[in-house]
Amino acid sequence: MSDSRGVDVNIMGREFKVSCTEDEREGLITAVNYLDKKMRDIRDTGKVIGIERIAIMAALNLAHELLTTRSGGFDIGDFKRRIISMQEQIDEAVAEQNKLF
Repeated sequence: MSDSRGVDVNIMGREFKVSCTEDEREGLITAVNYLDKKMRDIRDTGKVIGIERIAIMAALNLAHELLTTRSGGFDIGDFKRRIISMQEQIDEAVAEQNKLF
């Protein structure tokens, strides 16, 4: 088991030190980046002012996303179809590119 260590993170220009193990570090950084983007998106709409209100709106949005996926509101079949379609488009583009060489 890894020891917890402090990791410095930045959310909306504010520095925070968060404790996590080395195994959790990558997931933490991904979560921080996701939260930072959500908060910046909310701020950029101009409808919500104040870091605390932005944080609350981001938390509500994230909670809604989580609950929607847990309750089956997330259509995994549609998601898989979209991924397959994108993969087919990528394969076609690569095949065309390979013809040039």
